[in-house]
Amino acid sequence: MAAGAAPAGANRLRLGLAARLALRELRGGLSGFYIFLACVALGTAAIAGVNSVSEMMTGSIASEGKTILGGDIRFEIDNRDIGAAGRSYVEGLGAVSAGANLRTMARKPDGSDQSLVELRAVDEAYPLYGAFETTPPLSVADAFAERDGVFGATAAQILLDRLGIAVGDTLLVGQAQFQIRGVIATEPDALSEGFGFAPRLMISRAALDAAGLIRPGSLIEYSYRVRLDGAAAARSLDDIRDEAETRFPDAGWQIRTSRNAAPALTRNIERFSQFLTLVGLTALIVGGVGIANSVRAWLEGKRGVIATFKCLGAPASLVVAIYLIQVMLIAGFGVALGLVLGALTPWLAAGALAGVIPIAVTVSFYPASLLIAAGFGLMTAFAFAVLPLGRAGEVPATALFRQQGFEAGGFARWPYLLTAGLTLAVLCGAAIFFADDRRIASIFVAAVAAAFVVLRLVGWLVQLIARRWPAVNSTPLRLAIGNIHRPGALTPSVVLSLGLGLALLVTLALIDTNLRRELSGNLPERAPNFFFVDIQASEIDGFDELVTGLAPEGKVIKVPMLRGRITALNGEPVNAENVPPQARWVLRGDRGLTYAKNLPENSRLAEGKWWAPDYTGEPLVSFSAQEAREIGLSVGDTVTVSVLGRQITARIANLRDVEWESLSINFVMVFSPNTFAGAPHSWMATLTDPGADAALEAGILRSVTQAYPTITSLRVKDALELADQLVGQIGVAIRAAALVALIASVLVLAGALAAGNRSRIHDAVVLKTLGATRATLIRAYVYEYGLLGLATATFALGFGAVASWFVVSRIMTLPSRFMPDIALATLAGALVLTVGIGLAGTWRVLGQKAAPVLREL
Repeated sequence: MAAGAAPAGANRLRLGLAARLALRELRGGLSGFYIFLACVALGTAAIAGVNSVSEMMTGSIASEGKTILGGDIRFEIDNRDIGAAGRSYVEGLGAVSAGANLRTMARKPDGSDQSLVELRAVDEAYPLYGAFETTPPLSVADAFAERDGVFGATAAQILLDRLGIAVGDTLLVGQAQFQIRGVIATEPDALSEGFGFAPRLMISRAALDAAGLIRPGSLIEYSYRVRLDGAAAARSLDDIRDEAETRFPDAGWQIRTSRNAAPALTRNIERFSQFLTLVGLTALIVGGVGIANSVRAWLEGKRGVIATFKCLGAPASLVVAIYLIQVMLIAGFGVALGLVLGALTPWLAAGALAGVIPIAVTVSFYPASLLIAAGFGLMTAFAFAVLPLGRAGEVPATALFRQQGFEAGGFARWPYLLTAGLTLAVLCGAAIFFADDRRIASIFVAAVAAAFVVLRLVGWLVQLIARRWPAVNSTPLRLAIGNIHRPGALTPSVVLSLGLGLALLVTLALIDTNLRRELSGNLPERAPNFFFVDIQASEIDGFDELVTGLAPEGKVIKVPMLRGRITALNGEPVNAENVPPQARWVLRGDRGLTYAKNLPENSRLAEGKWWAPDYTGEPLVSFSAQEAREIGLSVGDTVTVSVLGRQITARIANLRDVEWESLSINFVMVFSPNTFAGAPHSWMATLTDPGADAALEAGILRSVTQAYPTITSLRVKDALELADQLVGQIGVAIRAAALVALIASVLVLAGALAAGNRSRIHDAVVLKTLGATRATLIRAYVYEYGLLGLATATFALGFGAVASWFVVSRIMTLPSRFMPDIALATLAGALVLTVGIGLAGTWRVLGQKAAPVLREL
């Protein structure tokens, strides 16, 4: 063995020695680590709880897939029936329940009131899975049967309340009369029907035919739910779907299986869960600063022990190992506490969600979610504990015996810096890897990292300004400025602790306020008063004359309307998963299509040329510029759409910039008029009259519904009010999540004060010995914490303003405005937190007696 070489197993022995010493020292309890535990537990609980609830919901949706979908497999097609061949194929798979969905108007027989409804027609086989329940209890046959020329119907309670009717009363829908025979209590497959803008009204398929609502161009979704039996029941759902698409390549239907019963809801749950997870991770990283402060404060109390170890020959690596083992054991306890809270969250959330999502929620433990949260918690604790431990290991024993702290130690050596950096990189990589939308997760992580860097710079800048500030006459103010820039000052910790939490809170508050302002103020002013759909070609002139006469100051815009689905791009079948998430909606399902001789209003050419009014060449299409770029299309490419069972390929002639936020009639695709020559279609129209009051709008709605009962009228203000309610509900959840990060910030601030208590006691005793009064010291601390709070709030306002502007104007493409009231509330909140918690933390310092402290100097 070479001279000086360590014997084999020496490292193992050293690690065992470190473990024994660590466990022995932990017998003294967790004093000084309560904030550490709270920071770790809070962030871990947030991540574990959010992911567990998300897994609970998506798992429940998957387990109830057949009931939610209404069958094992479901075929959907817009605006037309699937035809004899398609029907024969579907019926060969098993029992079939056919239905149809559309929006239309329901009105009272005397014409005094009307309402938009989500009309659903079902057949006698409905439901194939689950139970359809009404109040009073009725069978499907009794609920919808025709009696004395009047069909039966069931409705949501909100429709009865809106029209002021009750069970037993009658309604007119289209050209037929219906008797309300029950209130819908349970519609088992409601989730698969998607989000509804209006109350549900259910009738029979025969009644839909009698109502005269099925006309050329009508916006109707036909569905065929299948309960597999016989040979089909033994086959996989994917094989059946692939066979149907192969045998009927031009059918234009969409096929869903029970494993993907409510894709839109599942995606929304996953995205919301991702956002809340990132907020929880932010709280955990903010808590990481508290972990570092707690470790530093704890090590301050271990100076004598560390000095003794070093005098006995313990190398720095052994000292670091001893305390790293202790820190990770305590972190493990904090993570375990957070996991317990996170594991209990689904049980607490199940009751609240039962009234929101009508499915049977199965609550359980979710090991994968808990494991992810545990990994995040332990990595965060390790990354933020390594640096103060590394610095402590490098302080010489003589400095520790002289009661010097760790402030003068500078940065830890490069191995510790590298270890901490790599751990944080793995932490960020894991956050992005486990995210549903990795692009959004990457932006979020990058923003948090940038905020950390900027906050460090803000702290350094505040100290620099304080260091160079000219002398002031006020003793308390002079002491406060000195405390801000002196070695070991609390400035970096306070700015970091509050800055990120306040910045996140300001960002979310500004986004929420801008959305509410847009929905309740600007949008209603710019948007049309009404949308009218399902206007037949034979009705369009009479409709125009009627509406113009009712609102002579208004502006009526009419456009032809078809429905189609993009099936190929440049001759290749479309795959929505190959395009960015923000553009996938264009390729999913049917889209509204139109044709026009001239460039539509609220649009301008971004690239290419518009066709001549009398153009007769190959089919051309104008594509929305933003969506085209996201999908990867440009002028000259081809787009194939399925319309009324026909595949039509058109070449992109130009790209348009579309003002979607105006809520005017806009389409992703506008075709040249010759593309759909002779194709049956309906019309869509808008009425814009800024001067119309509620009475005039009610009169227009009543007159149009009475004159044209099959035209669907949508009052835009009603839709915006519904959207505002949804934004409000989501906003409450988002602000609650942001408060978790703010609570973590408060804990970190308390930890920072605890870490600086030793030097505070020293300063207070010396100043009191020199004649300073308690009032002078209190004023000094108020000034110090007030200045730090002001600096932190200024950063939070700036960062929040920029971040909210980016989200609102660039992602949501809505006008963004800075809100002074949010600014003032943030400023006041930051000052209250810093001054209040700062004084609470230093109150004990002011009461210290001088003699015991002076004897240690």
